Amino acid sequence: MQAEFEKLGELIKDIRVAMVTTVEADGTLHTRPLAMLAYENDGQLWFYTAIDSAKVSEVMHDVRTSVAFSDTGKDAYVAVSGTADIVNDRQRIHELWTPFAKPWFPNGPDDPNLALLRVHVERGEYWTSPGKAAYLFGVAKAAMTGKRTPMGENRKLTM
Repeated sequence: MQAEFEKLGELIKDIRVAMVTTVEADGTLHTRPLAMLAYENDGQLWFYTAIDSAKVSEVMHDVRTSVAFSDTGKDAYVAVSGTADIVNDRQRIHELWTPFAKPWFPNGPDDPNLALLRVHVERGEYWTSPGKAAYLFGVAKAAMTGKRTPMGENRKLTM
């Protein structure tokens, strides 16, 4: 199973922004883009968050979270779900600091409003495609044979 989660990490490592979904107090799903800071092969995703943001309130009320990644250039798509928590570890915040966070946190990694959103991945699924040429070949093959042609890899993972 560890190899599958490493594969998941390989697929998302270059995807800068993910769509993160949390649950509002009334049960409504709330999705927003967040820049991923790190993925650890034990199934942890890390993002910056402001302490006073809606996502922090939502996670404090309901820890269920999902995260979606899309890399159209590599035809790779990943969706994970699990639980989230808020981490206020200054050392870890410094370790993950990137200048790209400066517009949202102008006081840098010591900003008292800065914390980490950690998502513990419990389930994941990914889809990959061999690319446009293989896709066109698959379309032609399906048209000629009248049968469905496998067009990549799809895997479900459970941690």
